[in-house]
Amino acid sequence: MRIPIVLKISIASVFLLVLSCTPGNATRQSDNTFTKNTVDNWMKELSNWGRWGTEDQLGTVNLITPQKRVEASSLVKTGISVSLARDTEKHEAIDNPQPFGHRMLGIEQPRGQFVSDNLEVSYHGYAHTHMDSLCHMSYEGKMYNGFEQAEIDEQGAPRLAVTNFKNGIITKGILMDIPRLKEVPYLEPGTPIYPEDLEAWEKKANVRVEPGDVVFIRTGRWSLRDSKGPWDASEISAGLHVSSARWLRERDIAMLGSDASSDVMPSRVEGVSQPIHQLMLIAFGTPIFDNCDLEALAEEAARQNRWEFMLAASPLPVTGGTGSPLNPIATF
Repeated sequence: MRIPIVLKISIASVFLLVLSCTPGNATRQSDNTFTKNTVDNWMKELSNWGRWGTEDQLGTVNLITPQKRVEASSLVKTGISVSLARDTEKHEAIDNPQPFGHRMLGIEQPRGQFVSDNLEVSYHGYAHTHMDSLCHMSYEGKMYNGFEQAEIDEQGAPRLAVTNFKNGIITKGILMDIPRLKEVPYLEPGTPIYPEDLEAWEKKANVRVEPGDVVFIRTGRWSLRDSKGPWDASEISAGLHVSSARWLRERDIAMLGSDASSDVMPSRVEGVSQPIHQLMLIAFGTPIFDNCDLEALAEEAARQNRWEFMLAASPLPVTGGTGSPLNPIATF
């Protein structure tokens, strides 16, 4: 059942009211200093355009060098692997308006020797685990490295498509479990995550985010959804405050992932709906993993008291594609 838009807005308002009245979650005064002008300035000041040449289409994935992959493989101690993908969501919900399509073939009578199936998915959004390639978003008509969004047509994106990553992402992954940091099962929707939180987690988990790493931010979104039901995560969800973008840029991460869309929603930056996405994909050239299911990973990491692992992720090489559904794997 769809929730009427008026009710959806009311729910979002209630969540924000609760957050503003909860000790430790009040809106920081410094939030007000981050405006659209801030983001506009950071689009230039923190830009990676030209860093790896004017024709570069990999962005910060360039930081995943052969040596980085070798170092990541040395993290494998127990051989235990954990999927970071959400099982496909086949039923329509407020956060899944376009369910995963799965149609069986070859089940008619009389049956032959084989059965097969047809898959259909519109994977961008808040339901399906996927990767955003660098052609997914533009700013003033420009994508990463200054490539024109206008080049994209019905055949797809001739530049910055997901095919650039067909050799896979293999590097060190780090889980930043913010609910565990705050000693809660999950963050309430609308909770912002600040650089101070990221640094506090590094200290607690005894890890250090380094160049070429992939950072996964756990908010506990799926734990909350499984226990209380779906809500419109595009309107209100926990995630990174815009101030965290500079911190991540300074650490030179290769990719960013989360159990929602990385951005706190609402963004708290008037006139910029998803500043983390904008800065990462366009200015930094940093691809993003959205809607990862980090619950099993969090459990295994806590059991081993290890928050870093070898990450392997293989997007489908869709010609001209703006991204891909995929199944990232963490191996301890």
